[in-house]
Amino acid sequence: MMEAGPRNLITDVEGLTVGNASDAGLNSGTTAILCDPPATAAVQVLGGAPGTRETDLLEPHNTVATVNGLVLSGGSAFGLDAAGGAQAWLRQQGRGFEVGPHRIPIVPAAILFDLINGGNKDWGRYPPYRELGYQAAAAAAQDFEIGTAGAGVGALTATFKGGLGSASARLGEGHMVGALVAVNPMGSTTIGDTRHFWAAPFEIGTEFGGLGQPAPFPADASALRIKFRDMARGVSNTTIAVIATDAVLTKAEAKRLAIAAHAGFARAIWPSHTPFDGDLVFALATGASARKPAPEAFLDLCAAAASTMSRAIARGVHAAASDPRDLMPAWSREQV
Repeated sequence: MMEAGPRNLITDVEGLTVGNASDAGLNSGTTAILCDPPATAAVQVLGGAPGTRETDLLEPHNTVATVNGLVLSGGSAFGLDAAGGAQAWLRQQGRGFEVGPHRIPIVPAAILFDLINGGNKDWGRYPPYRELGYQAAAAAAQDFEIGTAGAGVGALTATFKGGLGSASARLGEGHMVGALVAVNPMGSTTIGDTRHFWAAPFEIGTEFGGLGQPAPFPADASALRIKFRDMARGVSNTTIAVIATDAVLTKAEAKRLAIAAHAGFARAIWPSHTPFDGDLVFALATGASARKPAPEAFLDLCAAAASTMSRAIARGVHAAASDPRDLMPAWSREQV
């Protein structure tokens, strides 16, 4: 049986730090994940409406094998500027891919749509996300907030407020796996009209409320609950995430880990991977354990990627804080 890491955060994977930055008036924010040393990386996109930067270089057949960081951001396409801010901070630290006398920080990024969430998006000529990306990178540490923080500040689900979630697990053979996710799906993370999470079978302790599954199970549990259904054709949503491990993996194996982690979306969100979600998972392998998993251990690692991702999704919604502008209620007992 798996147990959570000491922080129950993605930073239980050695070599990673995470920083958040947000703008309260904007009701949006950015999260930076930094890798020191650089980590092997890959990506898998399964949503129909993605917004990304530098994801092509992560394919196994392409040259650059490692990244210096990743950025998850609100702001729709405007939020892609956040990666430039994180890149600027990394360059100041002398970190990046070495090309002659130059160092070029490699910082792929993904965004979610949070423009319609009650915040003031009248930012003038340039959006604020580049500066938010810089601030998030500068704030990176092993401990960080989840819930209404970073890229999860303006996130919404079909039934409750979304948020930034994270979780970790230590496998029996010793490898650590961690997940980080900004939860902003078109669908719901809870079962029917209840407060019970779809991810309940994977919960460790009472990390997202300990409610388990509803009994009796709602007859209409499979009925679709869609965020802003009347606006679906014009609104993107998107859950964007990172799955990480301290195992030694190739880029191809890291991609397989990202694919496996998408099963965590399907276990925690109904429906997921829709034409109007840009659902995406980055994978990071820091190699800090200095051990490559045997084939049977890699199977366990992929399964843990899915369950840990499910837990992180539920934790992001569970931890969201209420705000007077909320278009959806926070999950917390006081607000529901």
